[in-house]
Amino acid sequence: MAEKRDYYEVLGISRQASADEIKRAYRKKAKQYHPDVNKEPGAEEKFKEVQEAYEVLSDPNKKATYDRFGHAAFEQGAGNGGAGGFGGFGFEDVDLGDIFGSFFGGGARSRQRNNGPRRGEDRLMRLNIDFMEAVKGVKKDIKITYDAPCSHCNGSGAKNPNDVQTCSRCGGRGTIQQQQRSPFGTFVTETTCPDCNGTGKVVKEKCPHCHGRGYETKTVTVQLDIPAGINSNQQLRVAGKGGRGVNGGPNGDLFVEIQVGSHPHFKRDGRNIHITVPVSNVDATLGCEVDVPTVQGDVTVKIPAGTQSGTILRLKGKGVKDLHSSNYGDEMVRIEVKIPTKLSSEEKELYQKLSKLSKKKESIFDAFKRQFKK
Repeated sequence: MAEKRDYYEVLGISRQASADEIKRAYRKKAKQYHPDVNKEPGAEEKFKEVQEAYEVLSDPNKKATYDRFGHAAFEQGAGNGGAGGFGGFGFEDVDLGDIFGSFFGGGARSRQRNNGPRRGEDRLMRLNIDFMEAVKGVKKDIKITYDAPCSHCNGSGAKNPNDVQTCSRCGGRGTIQQQQRSPFGTFVTETTCPDCNGTGKVVKEKCPHCHGRGYETKTVTVQLDIPAGINSNQQLRVAGKGGRGVNGGPNGDLFVEIQVGSHPHFKRDGRNIHITVPVSNVDATLGCEVDVPTVQGDVTVKIPAGTQSGTILRLKGKGVKDLHSSNYGDEMVRIEVKIPTKLSSEEKELYQKLSKLSKKKESIFDAFKRQFKK
């Protein structure tokens, strides 16, 4: 069996990482290796590795155990000397406070395992949309494969309700206790009941439709209503389409992270839109009106006489709609004055006449040079 990598290394964080840093690292890695996104060989194994690391490091108790004993703390069925030299006990089921308390003469208290209904894990997927779809909003059909409670047994896994019985071995607790004597005293460990696998229930006769699993794998098409103004990395929630619940608990949710494509001319900055509009040097000098494209359609804009290249004109309310209100951003129009590189003979003659006229007064360059002679 391949040696497990350090959980901190898997998530790419330090051992001093905070809970928020652990969560952010998990979400980043989960997105990177999610099978719905990453089709490269080995991506699914890495995704499972990331999930396993997060399951431990996101739980303060499990994290403390792992920091102390490493992977050995979570190994099951190890021989003597396994699990860090503690005789191979399954540490995810052991109250370490009870064990070490018993070393000093204290009696161990039993711990009830939570075998009640638990909500499933949330899932994450990414969806790519076009620039204008994000600006205007769009409805997208997405296919989702998830595990739904079996419609015949309602998730119990039993053929009939009476076939679900309390586990006789653990009495419905989901755990069994074992006492161990040592020179330091008696201590008690709790492990998952092998008969009911921690559920506290056993099924006498399994449901013939789901074969006792309690769930059915379904693929459904869901219409996702993407609101106008959404931006990259923002998420939409699809309730109940995440990981399946445990012991009859509800499914988690599916979060769809939106990735917005670029546009050849529009550049987005929050709610504002930036665009560069070319005008000729003649139009910039004399002034003109041009129809400027916006994300809401063309708008006639007056270019004042004498407009310089790089001038920015603001079109109020012609940007992107705010997600949480009816307000709109603005469009910033940057004027780029274009100098012709080829002239007809008539144009050249006119420019020469203009040059002669300009020599009768101080040129722009002469005015610039005069500032250095003061």
